Amino acid sequence: MAPTPHDITGLVLAGGRGSRMGGVDKGLQLHLGQPLALHALHRLQPQVGRTMINANRHLDAYAAMGVPVWPDALPDHPGPLAGFLAGLSHCTTPWLVTVPCDTPGFPLDLVAQLAQAIDQQGTDIAIAATREADGRMQAQPVFCLLRASLLDRLTRATEAGERRIERWARQQHCSEVPFDDNHAFFNVNTLAELQSIQRSAG
Repeated sequence: MAPTPHDITGLVLAGGRGSRMGGVDKGLQLHLGQPLALHALHRLQPQVGRTMINANRHLDAYAAMGVPVWPDALPDHPGPLAGFLAGLSHCTTPWLVTVPCDTPGFPLDLVAQLAQAIDQQGTDIAIAATREADGRMQAQPVFCLLRASLLDRLTRATEAGERRIERWARQQHCSEVPFDDNHAFFNVNTLAELQSIQRSAG
């Protein structure tokens, strides 16, 4: 049986350094009058039973969004896998789904599609993938549904130095779920890209 929204906690990943944005806290940058992380949170909430945020700076600002906020479980901003670890450490449902704060238009059926793949393929992890112009499938591993019981495996992997989501996920029982709309997975890395999506939305 596919995980239901009640079985899933959603985690917005906002713990990055924002290096390509000049070091600003990316999740707090405004898009159409609201922080990027809040857009992601509002888009995720109808798809899951509960939500939380992974952030390492300005924790009060994130807490004002009305959900629990957890910093990385590892020091020195080692990347989104540390956010996964923080989320799993505080997850009280059987499943955790992760989305980044910088992709405000991700699919409204993201979680349902990932959950369906889990059910059909009997896997422990499902990650999104998009088809490139040349036909290749490009994994989008920050969009990930995984069993909360993987916490111990992820803890051991990160203690051994693992920092790449996709590499770790593929060492587990993992399925890849194709999505047709590449634009839905466009992520904002620079201020110019943020301005670009604002113009498109306008």
